[in-house]
Amino acid sequence: MLENREGQKVPNVTFRTRQNHDWVNVTTDEIFKGKTVAVFSLPGAFTPTCSSSHVPRFNELAPVFKKHGVDEIVCISVNDAFVMNEWALDQDADRIRFIPDGNGDFTDGMGLLVDKDDLGFGKRSWRYSMLVKDGTIEKMFIEPEKPGDPYEVSDADTMLDWLAPNAKKPHSIMLFTRKGCPFCARAKGMLHDAELEFDEIVVGDDVNLRALRAVAQTETVPQVYIDGQRIGGSEEVETWLKQNGY
Repeated sequence: MLENREGQKVPNVTFRTRQNHDWVNVTTDEIFKGKTVAVFSLPGAFTPTCSSSHVPRFNELAPVFKKHGVDEIVCISVNDAFVMNEWALDQDADRIRFIPDGNGDFTDGMGLLVDKDDLGFGKRSWRYSMLVKDGTIEKMFIEPEKPGDPYEVSDADTMLDWLAPNAKKPHSIMLFTRKGCPFCARAKGMLHDAELEFDEIVVGDDVNLRALRAVAQTETVPQVYIDGQRIGGSEEVETWLKQNGY
């Protein structure tokens, strides 16, 4: 039975980290003392759900967490420091602090060190997240004890919905653009000015014209999509921004 440790202190351990090619000991006091920290822990670096969903969404929502009193977001996994550092680079998740629990001491102290022998992983962390204030666990979201690797409650949205139910989450924005396109530059400039993050697909580099036609039913750029809805070109983006108070 996985134990919910709300109201208890986090385990007192020292993590062996690598910073600028040197070994650096980091204690739990350094991470948690006097701060509000959102923590999420997962079975392993570079594993599918961890890389495609868990880390990216916490990284995306980090500014919203900060607005609502969270000082830092920490990812803990039973991996060594070299693996965690490389994973952080691969994920381009500069809003998250990656902490290696190489020996599993912290995870064991949380009562969440489990056998993943069937996958050849050995001892790993059960997937969970928690909000820690000054070293005391205020809230935990522990995945249900099911076969495999359930991912139902430890996600960033669940924690944010509990912490700040009315928090305004960032829009999901994607643009089709072309190099040298002045209208594309204008659309991106307006989004930057509104402090809205977006992903860009460059026609000719990332995809061909056929892909643009298949999605947008047009060959003109830019084509901007917000929260699954096609907005259109730069003029339509300007209108959308005004209508939504940007």
